[in-house]
Amino acid sequence: MSFNVTLIGEMIAFAIVIWFCVKFIWPNLTAAIEERQKKIADGLAAADKAKAELKEADAKVETEIRQARKQAGEIIDRAQRQASEVLEQARDEAVKEIERLRSSAEDEIAQLAQKAREQLRGQVGTLAVQAAEKIVQREIDPAAHRALIEQLATEL
Repeated sequence: MSFNVTLIGEMIAFAIVIWFCVKFIWPNLTAAIEERQKKIADGLAAADKAKAELKEADAKVETEIRQARKQAGEIIDRAQRQASEVLEQARDEAVKEIERLRSSAEDEIAQLAQKAREQLRGQVGTLAVQAAEKIVQREIDPAAHRALIEQLATEL
């Protein structure tokens, strides 16, 4: 193997290609690589940030869910209390209505009893007059009459 001009030409051409690559291609290539690395790093940082935000959002959602459940429980308790109050009020009104109806019925019974007594007195008076007529028709005896009147008075 001899050292000849072709080898020297190839070495010079190779050196020019290396110089050309280092001067013009290599800076663009390293800039593109660095830009790509930066994009990847930014993407990873954004992913980490998104994970952190997701954890925060999950925690916030969990807190909101707990608060919503607590509020739902309070609303249910309030509704149950209100329902029991309405039921108690209805029960009280029903008791008052029953008392009013009973009082009205007692008054009506008392009126009917008074009316029956008055009718009975009228009938007793009529019977007394009829009895008196019969006594007068039969005979006039003051002692017998007085005994009959006292008997009628005790019966009334």
